[in-house]
Amino acid sequence: MVESTSRRGFLGRAAGTAAALTVVPRHILGGTGFAAPSDRLNLALIGAGGRGKNLVQEAIRFFDAQIIAIADPTEEADYSKFYYRGVSGRGPVLKLVKDHYGSRPATEGWPGCKDYADFRKMLDEEKAIDGVMIATPDHAHAVTAIAAMKLGKHVYCEKPLTRTVYECRRVAEVAREAKVATQMGNQGHSGEGIRLVCEWIWSGTIGPVREVHSWSDTGRWAYPLEGRPSEAQPVPKGMDWDLWIGPVPIRPYHIAYAPYNWRGWWQFGTSALGDMGCHNLDPGFLALKLGYPTTVEGSCTGLNDETVPHGSIIRYEFPARGDMPPVKVTWYDGGLRPPRPPELEPGRNLDGNGIILIGEKGTILCGGWSNDPRLIPESRMKENPPPPRMLPRVSGWMRDWIDAAKGGNPSSSNFDVAGPMVEAILLGNVAVRTGKKLEWDGENLKAKNAPEADRFIRSEYRKGWDLG
Repeated sequence: MVESTSRRGFLGRAAGTAAALTVVPRHILGGTGFAAPSDRLNLALIGAGGRGKNLVQEAIRFFDAQIIAIADPTEEADYSKFYYRGVSGRGPVLKLVKDHYGSRPATEGWPGCKDYADFRKMLDEEKAIDGVMIATPDHAHAVTAIAAMKLGKHVYCEKPLTRTVYECRRVAEVAREAKVATQMGNQGHSGEGIRLVCEWIWSGTIGPVREVHSWSDTGRWAYPLEGRPSEAQPVPKGMDWDLWIGPVPIRPYHIAYAPYNWRGWWQFGTSALGDMGCHNLDPGFLALKLGYPTTVEGSCTGLNDETVPHGSIIRYEFPARGDMPPVKVTWYDGGLRPPRPPELEPGRNLDGNGIILIGEKGTILCGGWSNDPRLIPESRMKENPPPPRMLPRVSGWMRDWIDAAKGGNPSSSNFDVAGPMVEAILLGNVAVRTGKKLEWDGENLKAKNAPEADRFIRSEYRKGWDLG
């Protein structure tokens, strides 16, 4: 188990001092494995699918946080055929929470956990919520995050931050206005790998970088469909389909959309680029201090108005930044790959996810989620000592956010950091859908040469749903 490194550390030391003077019950003083109810962060979950269940499993590791509410339109869903496996939904996740806290004396004072179909009702009724964790499909990220932040709740939101470019800008604005602690769920941003990439580049180990390639095998969620299903299916028992649809135009239920394959539909998801670009492109954006691209263009294996492509290539051009030169960034997905780096030794292959940063004096190959960065060839690793540390280290992505919500430093991937990157990433989908090389005005969220891109940059919302 893990406890806070700030206020909890002080309380632990105070407890030790007091124990030397008198015998006081541990539940009064606190200590390792205990947090007083007044020192716990009250958390709620919005979106109790496969990923939402994972978030709860992570959050309950910490004694100074507790789950007190869950919201999801689906009572129970079978994920046995999909990536997450098992059973999820608000019923199974509620049971997980109750089983955990009900069996632990260290959670004395836990107020219990209630479940709701509608997150809006939960936010209205559960006044004690301090922070929310959002793991809905992409199309509901913005409306849920903004509703919570406007009530002063801290927000952890899974990647991508939003479904559209405009939503991303607005969510980051509201976070600043509300002065709440935020974190986007690109977990590698809180790890060692991304920091090492930055420090290699900033210390000049590979020289100026003008070329970056990143990729992922992820995709094919909607396959073999390439258009909207012609027939409607009965809504599963225990599911409120109208609530699940939320802010986007209503359509009949079909298992091709939910509980899992929503990511393969433009109406609900953001393709492999939105899914994995937030992980695998992350080292490039942070290390190279990338802001708005000047141009973006994309090509794909097939395009229609309903389903995302099976594979795509997106090309970004970024201007010079300070003493860093202009850089070209290329994204590949659906099994497409960049050229093999000439420095890579025979027998070593590119994994299913990763990024290559090519400098004038060397090349970095990094795995997906910022994992295991290496100078290549391997002989370069032996020749170069570790670079000087230039970035603070944190104790994991969930701990990072909890500490920020309790008054610590801003979390590593807070919305001011994650927002500009996600804007640029999602712009790649706009380029694919318009079929044009977009000339981008980042300040004003406009494609200067493609007014038809506006409908992909900022979408309309169903009556009763808006960004507030």
